[in-house]
Amino acid sequence: MLSALVLAAGTSQRMGTQNKLLLPYRDTTILAWTVGNLLAAGLEEVIVVTGHQEAAVRDTIAGLPIHIVHNPAYATGMTSSIREGVRRARGSGYMICLSDMVLITPEEYAFLKKAFEIRYEQNSRCICVPEYQGQKGNPVLFSSFYREAILEHTPPEGCKEIVRSHPEHIHRIEMPSDHVLKDIDHPEDYRSL
Repeated sequence: MLSALVLAAGTSQRMGTQNKLLLPYRDTTILAWTVGNLLAAGLEEVIVVTGHQEAAVRDTIAGLPIHIVHNPAYATGMTSSIREGVRRARGSGYMICLSDMVLITPEEYAFLKKAFEIRYEQNSRCICVPEYQGQKGNPVLFSSFYREAILEHTPPEGCKEIVRSHPEHIHRIEMPSDHVLKDIDHPEDYRSL
């Protein structure tokens, strides 16, 4: 089983006064759309890590078949949210998802899931990194072999150091589109949707 960890704890500072995860997108919100795509892709365990504006974030995904974990230390950076998700996860791997990547389709998440499962059978220490035309994107997928390393990891902005420390276990997954490169950080990113 592969666990999807959706990081939904940040303060969206670059977006201005609004929490980008709560902004309308299609017939729902940015966060709910991303979570819906993961569920549609067949991820067996979806864990959403909340922090900033927890009650409002919970409300936008209420009723979905997911687990919600609160990160009280969300202000210290993304790594603390990854750790909270990993603590809860039961899968043999962790797909670490940014909650504002609404362009990644269910088919693309399913493609990544399948790619991870194939590589995990060959290498239980695999780390899968999606790419488009040579550019690395998200979500990155870690084997649960790295559970303790992630739980002990302290740099605040994610697990790049863990990836760099294990080049022999990295598998690059070429994606059919640039969706894995596109998140929503600034008001102009949102408007361009």
